[in-house]
Amino acid sequence: MRVLVARQDNIGDVLLAGPAVRAVAEGADEVVLLCGPRGRAAADMLPGVDRVIEWRAPWIEPGHVPVEQAAIDRLTRRLEGFDRALILTSFHQSPLPLALLLRLAGTPWIGGIGDDYPGSLLDLRHRPDTDLPEPLRMLALAEDAGFPSLADTRLRVRGPLPGTGHLTGGPGYVVLHPGTSVPARAWPPGHCAEAVRLLAAAGHRVVVTGHADEKDLTAFVAGEDGLDLGGRTSLPELASVLEGARALVAGNTGPAHLAAAVGTPVVSLFAPTVPAARWAPFGVPMALLGDQRAPCRDTSARECPVDGHPCLSSVPADEVAATVEIVAKAPPATQEVPAR
Repeated sequence: MRVLVARQDNIGDVLLAGPAVRAVAEGADEVVLLCGPRGRAAADMLPGVDRVIEWRAPWIEPGHVPVEQAAIDRLTRRLEGFDRALILTSFHQSPLPLALLLRLAGTPWIGGIGDDYPGSLLDLRHRPDTDLPEPLRMLALAEDAGFPSLADTRLRVRGPLPGTGHLTGGPGYVVLHPGTSVPARAWPPGHCAEAVRLLAAAGHRVVVTGHADEKDLTAFVAGEDGLDLGGRTSLPELASVLEGARALVAGNTGPAHLAAAVGTPVVSLFAPTVPAARWAPFGVPMALLGDQRAPCRDTSARECPVDGHPCLSSVPADEVAATVEIVAKAPPATQEVPAR
């Protein structure tokens, strides 16, 4: 049985689909993951994926993507020959545009998550509990489609990971990742820099990570007390750096889910623009910081709609530094550590 699993969007979204992908792999001969360019690096790291198809979906990508007949025809040809397809989506997305293309490609059975009436486009319309963490929400679709239940639902990445001791000086440090793909989810840079100074003063080696586009940010945050790795790691290398860390400090962003996938505790500076119950780091010791009752709650805002960004700017650096000490000592089975 050849199965297509679709999960587009960012690195974090693809990583959260990992348990569902592994469940499908338990019951399929071949699993092909359809993803977008922003999630491709994570797709290549998911256990259970045999092959990846990358395509920019106009109904998913945030920038303008032209709808061209030739591009649709090419994708439809690449989607031919699958016995089943599962379309994994976020709460605000519809599986129906892709389901239509899959029908044109001749896919005989399609399952997806969605509230919209599917007509003949879906054979299974799954409507999970809205309070489920995203990995379990997507896993529930796979189980509803008849694929095996997983005994271990934690996030995973494919190993072995590359060695990064030459970058970090060996394991036992704390990582601070100041960047986010959405500005409304970022802890202020000045707070990040102060946390680096406090953690270093407490005796921690502090590693600051970031994308190549964030070098100015990571240099500022690292200052004289942190090790700046901004732009110096691929995604597998970042996973390796996180695996060697005692804890990660980060906002609601892909590296937080990557840390969970390698078993590293997370201090999550979480803006309530989306529900933490669904999107917080899953399956590892985790402390949630930030005002979850702030006026931006559940707005899905990309830019902070409240003057002064109070949901995260109200979290002081000394609270974060103290919380690092708590999560770093939490037993592995603990999934949430009460915030100070």
